[in-house]
Amino acid sequence: MTNQDPQELLRLKHEQDEHKKQFTNFARSVSAHGEAEAGQEFSVDRVPDDQNRMKSVENKRD
Repeated sequence: MTNQDPQELLRLKHEQDEHKKQFTNFARSVSAHGEAEAGQEFSVDRVPDDQNRMKSVENKRD
C-alpha cells in the first residue's frame, strides 16, 4: 500500500469542494425556477404515461 501525504489529500479535498461549490452556484444561477423539493423536479410538466397506466390496469385484472 502506498503512503499518502495527509496534507496533499486535504488539499485535494479542498479543491474538490471548491469545484462543487462553483458548480452549485452556476447551476443555481442558470436555473429558471426556484429550488424544487426532492422528487418534484418534473412534476409540473409531467405527461401521464398511457402505456404504464394501461399496464397497471391490466395487472389489477389478473
